[in-house]
Amino acid sequence: MQLIDLLAGNLPAFVLLIGLLGLLVGSFTNVMVYRLPVMMQRDWQSQAREILQLPATSAQDEPFNLAYPNSRCPHCGHEIRPWENIPLLSWLWLRGRCSACRSPISTRYPLVELACGLLSAGIAWQFGFSWQTAAMLPLTWGLLAMSLIDADHQLLPDSLVLPLLWLGLLVNQQALFASPSDALWGAVIGYLSLWSVFWAFKLLTGKEGMGYGDFKLLAMLGAWGGWQILPLTILLSSVVGAVLGLILLKWQNADTSKPIPFGPYLAVAGWIALLWGEQITQAYLQLAGFN
Repeated sequence: MQLIDLLAGNLPAFVLLIGLLGLLVGSFTNVMVYRLPVMMQRDWQSQAREILQLPATSAQDEPFNLAYPNSRCPHCGHEIRPWENIPLLSWLWLRGRCSACRSPISTRYPLVELACGLLSAGIAWQFGFSWQTAAMLPLTWGLLAMSLIDADHQLLPDSLVLPLLWLGLLVNQQALFASPSDALWGAVIGYLSLWSVFWAFKLLTGKEGMGYGDFKLLAMLGAWGGWQILPLTILLSSVVGAVLGLILLKWQNADTSKPIPFGPYLAVAGWIALLWGEQITQAYLQLAGFN
């Protein structure tokens, strides 16, 4: 109880503690971003072989999940020891190289850990010692993981999106971020809005403009912030997505026919709208002369 009272009355200490927790979660996020798509692929292959009545392969019999096997260097297979897996510090201590083969370790790993730590600390600073912080932290961690997976594989795993959708509806039973009815309609309108765009685009062009995961992601964001955050979320994600998409295409000289994942833009826009949507809307109305 003394620790709880200390954290409740000392915002800097609480922010620091949550930031350190975010670093640890960021380390696990790196594992999840790599392994979850592999787990999904193995599951799809297993189901396909079962439907086709084919025998399981030896690789499918080997356990592979978020906890097993232990992390290894992709170059030499060296098993990562606990002191080599301390967020940020281990990467700096090893100077960004494997301790066994000295192959470079991607800077993405410490950057994800740092981003998760900073985002977590930002949530703690924004909401303080409150139920809002307790709820926003798993949402923030989930959005970060989804964005990275979608950027890598153009996948938004149901195992991440759907639990957070239900969690959003549950936390808003106490009107933590929106009223229960606004949260429910946020989920419904969020899904149907992109579903409608998907089918309109497909009927007009014969092509699929986005994936079903985007519908579920926007529904999840609506369940957290209510239907009120949806217009700003769609606007921000569309503008940022278009601008960054053009920049990346020009910079990388990429093929314009290659699909661009929309999930990361939705996730970032929804997170911003949930935290500062009302302030952004009011500022826009004042600039436009409506207030």
